[in-house]
Amino acid sequence: MDVLTVLPPNFGYVIFVYLYSWIMLTYLGIKVGAARKKFNVKYPTMYSDKEPVFNCIQRAHQNTLEVYPQWLVFQTIVALVYPLSASVLGAIWVTSRFSYAWGYYTGDPAKRMHGAYGYIGYLGVIILSISVALQLLGIY
Repeated sequence: MDVLTVLPPNFGYVIFVYLYSWIMLTYLGIKVGAARKKFNVKYPTMYSDKEPVFNCIQRAHQNTLEVYPQWLVFQTIVALVYPLSASVLGAIWVTSRFSYAWGYYTGDPAKRMHGAYGYIGYLGVIILSISVALQLLGIY
């Protein structure tokens, strides 16, 4: 069985969103590495007692990593049935993580909410995942 015949025709867009998410995670990780150097926070120290801006940069990355596995699962479930919807919702979520991080990088944690629009993408794939599950169970 050829994978290209099993996946939906527009699944390529989903793959590009996965690549976009990889770019986002790499960017956030590089920013933490640069902040470690700038603020002299040595490994394995996760947070600084002296540099709150470093902590904001670290938290932007850490928070994204905390939600990323769940997003991947829901994104994939939706993508197998609704690849275009998954692509749009995924692009919204990934883009919002940049906005979230840039707001957090200011050192004012309240500005991380500049990325709150990401809930559209995140909750969207959760709701559509529920829809896929109900369809598979013959309930919907």
